[in-house]
Amino acid sequence: MTAHEISKFLRKLADPERAAHSARYFRTGPGEYGEGDRFLGIRVPDLRAQVKKCDATSLDEIRVLLMSSFHEERLFALLLLVRRFTRGNEEERTAVFNLYLKDISRVNNWDLVDSSASHIVGGYLESRDKRLLYRLAKSASVWERRIAVISTFRFIRNDQFDDSLKLASLLLDDEEDLIHKAVGWMLREIGKRNAAIEKAYLRAYYRNMPRTMLRYAIEKFPEQERKKYWRVKFVDKTGMAQEQRFK
Repeated sequence: MTAHEISKFLRKLADPERAAHSARYFRTGPGEYGEGDRFLGIRVPDLRAQVKKCDATSLDEIRVLLMSSFHEERLFALLLLVRRFTRGNEEERTAVFNLYLKDISRVNNWDLVDSSASHIVGGYLESRDKRLLYRLAKSASVWERRIAVISTFRFIRNDQFDDSLKLASLLLDDEEDLIHKAVGWMLREIGKRNAAIEKAYLRAYYRNMPRTMLRYAIEKFPEQERKKYWRVKFVDKTGMAQEQRFK
């Protein structure tokens, strides 16, 4: 199936009212993180239901779809890449990984990152050198930094926490809320598998953590334990001690 044919049947699933809602939800206004993105208005479950019908689509055609200005078409391309990577042999997995990195600028919203990074980048690097993640974590692109963080979800699932924790420390001073949420999420996932490791990390860093990062990290703690973090002393960017009550 060609990119044109895929685009044609996806347009039949479009819903203008949902598209307008998605444009607001994904912050597409001037100066917002999704500025200029366009939506067809297709539910993610409906997209996923179509993926297996396109197994014969070549990587070249998937790449054409990834260049689309429509969000759902880029997401569909990424879902196709994830399926190809998961089912592929080593040569095919390498080809998918290389395509992903070549066109990483098209993975340009948080749901696109979250649907693909751990499967493709995390999956490929799991038994390889991880230096790429640290380069991405230092990128000027918020999406590349988020890719670095979310990729480690693959490692966490296999009880490998070191890279997640190192990236969390590297990104403590990041200014983007989307990074705070991603790091906090990964810390929370570590805690699900090894609470002692997450709590040791929090003891060392919680006073300097962005508030959103900490809130995400402790979200699943028992209420009484969460309360210990709701009123804390921390050092702000001016070096002054401050007090913060969490809601």
